[in-house]
Amino acid sequence: MAESLLEIGKIVGTHGLRGDLKVRAKSEDPELLMTLQQICLRLPGGEILNVAISRQTLHKGQVLLRLQGYDSIDLAEPMVGSQVLLEEHLLPDLNDDEYYWGQLEGLHVVDRERGDIGKLQQLLSTAAHDTYVVTGRLGEILIPAVHQFVLGVDLDAGVMQVDLPDGLIPEEQ
Repeated sequence: MAESLLEIGKIVGTHGLRGDLKVRAKSEDPELLMTLQQICLRLPGGEILNVAISRQTLHKGQVLLRLQGYDSIDLAEPMVGSQVLLEEHLLPDLNDDEYYWGQLEGLHVVDRERGDIGKLQQLLSTAAHDTYVVTGRLGEILIPAVHQFVLGVDLDAGVMQVDLPDGLIPEEQ
């Protein structure tokens, strides 16, 4: 089952004394978290836990979740740092050129001229656009997640094709 789970958020703290958990959504739109009745959590120790949601509200750009059976700060606090997961088939459909981060993480990134430049390790969200962090034989490379640089994604092959401009790779500057 863990293979079909994608991360949709992360528990970043608690709120109040009644067990509310602050969740930072992985997408710009936290609406998905507001509609769910059940989620899976990957606890900091790696254990997967299925839990029902008893309450959710928006608060300062984050979603507050209260989980059934975890209605005090003492019960909720150990969940801080957990990944919020959802089965892939329950996620809303995306356009053909859109992907969930969980689908992209770990892909081999292949540049049109330089070949394999590393693995996609992290996604940084900025005001302008998302940025992919790739680490590999050329060090850490930050790639703007825009069509100009990302040529295509083949999830079955585990590859992202890119065309990086000169100067984007640290040794070339």
